[in-house]
Amino acid sequence: MVHLDTEQRRITRNRYALKKNNYGKLRLSVNRSGRHISAQIIDDVAGKTLASASSMEKDFKGKGWSVEGATLVGKALGERAVKMKLKDVYFDRGGYKFHGRVKALADGARAAGMKF
Repeated sequence: MVHLDTEQRRITRNRYALKKNNYGKLRLSVNRSGRHISAQIIDDVAGKTLASASSMEKDFKGKGWSVEGATLVGKALGERAVKMKLKDVYFDRGGYKFHGRVKALADGARAAGMKF
């Protein structure tokens, strides 16, 4: 049996609760590191990623570590999602606090026309 620390248990519990309460809806999942931020829209029923954007892409070279870069990544993801008609999703912040780059990514996606 694997022993998880408190933070990992909290992240797992939150993600399970989100999936249970929003069954059938698409999920916008965020992952951030010290240098980069990425987000993807996931269909949990089919188990597929439908759209994604990351600060590691060629368009965002050197911009992912800042709030402005996270906003650009969110706008790019939002534009790709709206083009594919994936507007209504729920936001899975992945255990990160909703401030700084995570909030900027969400605001950028909302500015592009997404709803969550």
